[in-house]
Amino acid sequence: MAEFIPVPAFDLVVFGATGDLALRKLFPALLHRFLDGQIPPQSRIIGVARSELDTGRFRQLVHESRGKFAPNACVDEAKCADFLNHVEYARVDASAPASEWRGLADTLNDGAGKARIFYLSTAPGLFVTIAQRLGEAGLATPTSRIVVEKPIGRDLASARAINDGIGAVFDEGRTFRIDHYLGKETVQNLLVLRFANMLVEPLWSRATIDHVQITVAEDLGVEGRADYYDKSGALRDMVQNHLLQLLCLVALEPPNSMDADAIRTEKLKVLSALRRIDAKDAAAKTVRGQYRAGLVGGQPARGYADEVGKATRTETFVAIKTEVDNWRWAGVPFYLRTGKRMGERRSEIVVQFKDTPVPIFGAGAAAPNRLVLRLQPDEGVRLWLNMKEPGPGGLRIKAAPLDLTFAEEFSVRYPDAYERLLMDVVRGNLSLFMRRDEVDAAWSWADALLAAWDAVGGDPQPYAAGSNGPTQSALLLDRDGRAWWDPE
Repeated sequence: MAEFIPVPAFDLVVFGATGDLALRKLFPALLHRFLDGQIPPQSRIIGVARSELDTGRFRQLVHESRGKFAPNACVDEAKCADFLNHVEYARVDASAPASEWRGLADTLNDGAGKARIFYLSTAPGLFVTIAQRLGEAGLATPTSRIVVEKPIGRDLASARAINDGIGAVFDEGRTFRIDHYLGKETVQNLLVLRFANMLVEPLWSRATIDHVQITVAEDLGVEGRADYYDKSGALRDMVQNHLLQLLCLVALEPPNSMDADAIRTEKLKVLSALRRIDAKDAAAKTVRGQYRAGLVGGQPARGYADEVGKATRTETFVAIKTEVDNWRWAGVPFYLRTGKRMGERRSEIVVQFKDTPVPIFGAGAAAPNRLVLRLQPDEGVRLWLNMKEPGPGGLRIKAAPLDLTFAEEFSVRYPDAYERLLMDVVRGNLSLFMRRDEVDAAWSWADALLAAWDAVGGDPQPYAAGSNGPTQSALLLDRDGRAWWDPE
């Protein structure tokens, strides 16, 4: 049974409170934490946006979003109504002078002594402006914290400009760069699996591991994000942050402790050792794709050009082969893959071990051992081992999993990523948030690949919506005598 320990009382200010992220993820996450008794009654959640709303109308908006995005959250409607009593609204134009932020300042001044958190659920172009206004209005107290969503910039230069602007008001210890993938149960269990089990860590190196695959597949298209996505593409949107962070947690060395900076320093070492891909390697080590019309879940799906209303060279799929050039991982390829409009929504880390030295049961009789960590859906861990198939008809080998599916093993509902990360912000725990030098290192690696693609030129390879990406993605592994892990 999970134990939910209450956090200190806080005031959480959500900028962009009428936007999709806030209504779809943040407020339902806060509701769940309130229902589990983790949020003290003295806490307040203050939505901020430009919309002409009052607190009553905003509470109704939050209530309606709960019915849409968390319909099963409430078995006790009285408690849900109590949650709404902790929700307030303040109309603020983020670009307005600090003198026009007086209403928000008056509201926050009533909460002296509580942790004060500013969550920027807005376009990245407003991050610096909001931080500056908070400073000018005297709202950024020494104990205040700021939370910013990805993407932090679109390249190294713009990321540095954003971090410089925020850093002028909030020091590094009060800046929380959120990546919701790092809040998933399986991602955190990866650290426990490695460093709390003597059975695992001695095997975690080039001596026994053949290769690692990281897949983040989405069955959705760009939906309402066409303007943003067409300027970004899959590399900026997914690889530079989500996939590289997952790679770091697979590859990092044991930290000296679970202290935030100890973990983040080890992640930085991985990013610094990640082999860059230049123009001469780009064609052999990367694949770019863009989906065309097809079928997803048996339903017709339009192609990317039809969704954005124009022909474009933006990649909606990326597959990459890279390596971590250090003693632990030298020679072990890491294959990264992400795409939209693929056959299913699935995020997995697959660690494939080497074959046995001598195939005493016959060539091909035994499949490689695999450790499969499923992030979504149905979070869990499976270790695939070779076993004798039961029966008297001779010795036949079958690969079968040792299965730890969280929903089955732990009967209690476990929090989703945003629930956990929001509570970590309140506690001031930076372990699952990116440090500035991590962001710089990730963008430096991504910028080199973007420059290589520009030098090589060419259009993304087409793939049908509902497929697993372009054919060239399979060839990326086939040339090495390997294949993507795509279970039926």
